Amino acid sequence: MSTHPPAADLAARLERARRAARATEVDALLITPGPDLRYLVGYDAIPLERLTCLVVPAEGDSRIVVPGLEKPAALASPIAELGIDVLTWGETDDPYALVASLLPEHSRVALDNHMWAEKVLRLRAAMPGSEQLLAGAVLRELRIRKSPEEVEALRRAGAAIDRVHARVPEWLRAGRTEREVGRDIADAIVAEGHVRVDFVIVASGPNGASPHHELSDRVIEAGDPVVVDIGGTMPDGYCSDETRTYSVGQPPAEFADYYAVLLEAQLAACAHVRPGVTAESVDAAARDVIAGAGYGERFVHRTGHGIGLETHEEPYIVSGNAEPLEPGMAFSIEPGIYLPGRHGARIEDIVVCGETEGERLNLQPRELVVV
Repeated sequence: MSTHPPAADLAARLERARRAARATEVDALLITPGPDLRYLVGYDAIPLERLTCLVVPAEGDSRIVVPGLEKPAALASPIAELGIDVLTWGETDDPYALVASLLPEHSRVALDNHMWAEKVLRLRAAMPGSEQLLAGAVLRELRIRKSPEEVEALRRAGAAIDRVHARVPEWLRAGRTEREVGRDIADAIVAEGHVRVDFVIVASGPNGASPHHELSDRVIEAGDPVVVDIGGTMPDGYCSDETRTYSVGQPPAEFADYYAVLLEAQLAACAHVRPGVTAESVDAAARDVIAGAGYGERFVHRTGHGIGLETHEEPYIVSGNAEPLEPGMAFSIEPGIYLPGRHGARIEDIVVCGETEGERLNLQPRELVVV
């Protein structure tokens, strides 16, 4: 399976990026290794202290500046097929001056949002007459709406992490530590088709009340609720993210009560998704159910985040985000209820907004799984 889109699709993305730059009066985009570079040209470059920088001018041809030793890797990517000139620099050369030489002295340049601070500052020093902006404002309009091919990539990622969750009951039992269970899960994430494990949360008992607890040496006990939130990156760069909550034997009665509330809230938010509704209204659909049952203060985070080439990207499903949903927007819906010192629960699916309604990309049962 190809790990990058066809060159024609990438060329179309570059052209849209150029148009977006012109529309925002940006003279050039400067893109270093990370999700924006992979999105635009299919090059999954390794982030290094040596500068790799794609220069996408609003007018004219794109070029990429790479360390000499990285030239073979750059040419093995779609860059060669796209006809992008590869400009190399040696160990004693100044790559920042090379980038500056490709642009007018007084330019408005948009830097990718994940550029390392040292590179931002060295580019500023090399181009003292230029204004620096964030490229996210330009590129978000391209990346926030997934193409049908990107949605299919997210479907594959969702199915892969579903297969891992289907196996969690094999490993989750009293007497094992969170770390031992997490090791089995991490192995399965790769075995089921991911190239990288991004995170493994196995939060048992009181650890379940910490939304971003990862792994510890706590021994799982009978009656423990366990929050399992896991995700990885597929060969094509698209990410998975799914949370299910389990119980090792019968859980405490109060847990069962609020888990039923949480399930109702997650179902309500998923059902609310369709074009035209706002991101914050999806958040409210979940939050209103939880607050109405008296657990409002125990839902301590936003309902969701966008997903694609990054696990967290726009749109964010949170109060204050009045952006209307559009077809192709993909995001998590993951309300949670957390009782400090006791336990917690979260249910998370990735959902994509379709032409008329939302589509869940994670299909494992959402009911509490008692193992």
